[in-house]
Amino acid sequence: MRSSINYQSVFEKELEKLKLEGLTPKLLLHACCAPCSSSVIEFLRDNFDITIYFFNPNIYPEKEYVRRLTEFEKFLKDFDKKNKIGFIHEEYSPLEFAACAKGYEEEKEGTGRCSKCFDLRLSKTAGKAKELNFDYFTTTLTVSPHKNAEVINSTGINLSETYGIKFLVSDFKKKNGFKRSIELSAEYGLYRQNYCGCEFSI
Repeated sequence: MRSSINYQSVFEKELEKLKLEGLTPKLLLHACCAPCSSSVIEFLRDNFDITIYFFNPNIYPEKEYVRRLTEFEKFLKDFDKKNKIGFIHEEYSPLEFAACAKGYEEEKEGTGRCSKCFDLRLSKTAGKAKELNFDYFTTTLTVSPHKNAEVINSTGINLSETYGIKFLVSDFKKKNGFKRSIELSAEYGLYRQNYCGCEFSI
């Protein structure tokens, strides 16, 4: 069941508040891949001091992880000519995903295994944001029409309380966010993968 909460509206109110206060907060943006992240970065870059956080132990196999990471680095180099956007990536750690997915291997895409995966990646993001003194953390995951924004935002809000750092609520697929990501992917010649990332989604 989808939530009745309009996360895009909540996001816009937060953005308006920051503009009125004249603030440009530091944002740690968890990113799953270059194509999905492209429109999100474009949308956020004028209002936040962005650092990308590439932590995706769910990606399978390793050569796919390397390809997506390399594609992201190439995209940022082409897109961010002024080098304003930071980039942090973790080493490939598939055992972390295997541990969180244990017992959920047979579930359908979009159910419990995905929720566990969101929690894993956002927990790591929140911890890193706290460690490095960011003002906010969030994720590009809501730009996908295949991802449940309710689950992602609920996870982020809960982690915000646990780690004591603000989660930027979002639904980046709205306002043609997903469509724009397709346009930017074509413009920058980005590799668009045909599965989410884990071996179960292939």
